Amino acid sequence: MMSYSDGVKELFESQLADWDLANANYKQLDNVKTRSLIFEDFQVLVQYNPGRITSSAAKVDTKSIEARPCFLCGKNRPAQQRGLAFGSDLTILVNPFPIFRKHLTIVANNHTDQRIGGNMMAMLDLARELPDYQIFYNGPQCGASAPDHFHFQAGNKGFLPIENDFLSETLCKLSVAKDDAELWQWAGYQRGLFSLKSASAERLAEVFDKFCCRFAALQTDRPEPMLNILASYDKGEWIVHLFPRKLHRPTQYFADDDSRILLSPASVDMGGVIITPREKDFLKINKDDLTDIFSQVSLSNNELLPLLMDLL
Repeated sequence: MMSYSDGVKELFESQLADWDLANANYKQLDNVKTRSLIFEDFQVLVQYNPGRITSSAAKVDTKSIEARPCFLCGKNRPAQQRGLAFGSDLTILVNPFPIFRKHLTIVANNHTDQRIGGNMMAMLDLARELPDYQIFYNGPQCGASAPDHFHFQAGNKGFLPIENDFLSETLCKLSVAKDDAELWQWAGYQRGLFSLKSASAERLAEVFDKFCCRFAALQTDRPEPMLNILASYDKGEWIVHLFPRKLHRPTQYFADDDSRILLSPASVDMGGVIITPREKDFLKINKDDLTDIFSQVSLSNNELLPLLMDLL
């Protein structure tokens, strides 16, 4: 029986051979510009990727969503786009507007709202079956350009700086280990986040649900607690990075003067690669801008700490 990894590899090869749009956009990654912003103990990469303008500038208010067909529903997807079934509920697709060299969108077969509640086990299953990928989830108010249709995304490992930053004893330290799970806390990273590690998917899902209940109590006006999530699997263990959010888009996104920066942070940005679809933003964004943007959209460590007390 073919593994999901082999199936995805075959899907990529066939889609890039048969689908001109996807083939052209993946080739265009050769022309993407990248520069690095060096902070004291880590770096953030800034990528100029004009192909991502549709996602970054997506109108996600209720009126706009209701006025357009859902582009993730099977009946509305391009005729050339084929998928790989993942169980009975999800379909793996090649993302035709890539950030990564290998960029997937994993969509629900039924049209249902973007909600992580009850779906963490599916995310962990994906990470286990696709060990060469980071699986990521953008909440409906945290960067998802299709908040009306449940989906994950995935990108090849080795792209996001957070993968190496997690190994830094300066940035990330083990806080608590209990009942086959570990809680890791970060310091000096500009973004409030925490990480979980375990060889038990059930234990991770249990801890995640406990956190979500706590966080939801602070955001009762939201459709779900605001989160970006990254999950990966290696050597029998899962690593899950969670970015609790307090704002969808920073003030710079809405500015009507030269201070405007078209940046709608999502999991990739929080993981250390800032996607700028406009060249002028790519050229001007600096460390102070990022510090300000991260502080607007993320919980501070002081705000996060009470949510982590006795979490394990």
